[in-house]
Amino acid sequence: MRAVDTNVVVRYLTGDDPDQAARARAAIGAGDIFVSTTVLLESEWVLRSVYGFDGRKVAAALRAFLGLPGVTVESPVLLAEALARTETGMDFADALHLGAAAHCETILTFDRKFIESASGLSVRVSEP
Repeated sequence: MRAVDTNVVVRYLTGDDPDQAARARAAIGAGDIFVSTTVLLESEWVLRSVYGFDGRKVAAALRAFLGLPGVTVESPVLLAEALARTETGMDFADALHLGAAAHCETILTFDRKFIESASGLSVRVSEP
């Protein structure tokens, strides 16, 4: 199994560098690829912040990428839930935090947007 870094995922999805995109597509197309949660977190941030893509579209693109044959992820249930929450408007990093803390009763944060977007979910998100 081979792991990929963020830049390989980004080249695969954007094709912005034709040579690197072709190499990324060949490597991923060959299968037996592992993608860590941290690479997905960074990929989402790069695509949204650097390339200006809408968070919901990035989530859909990542979901499609992760559904490719031969691609394995670190925490499939956590990622599926985080992508679903992102597609409904929650920040991807916040969605990952929420899923990772599912065994907790509360997440403490000063992030008002996170608090509002998590309203009504099983883990309470509030200020300290």
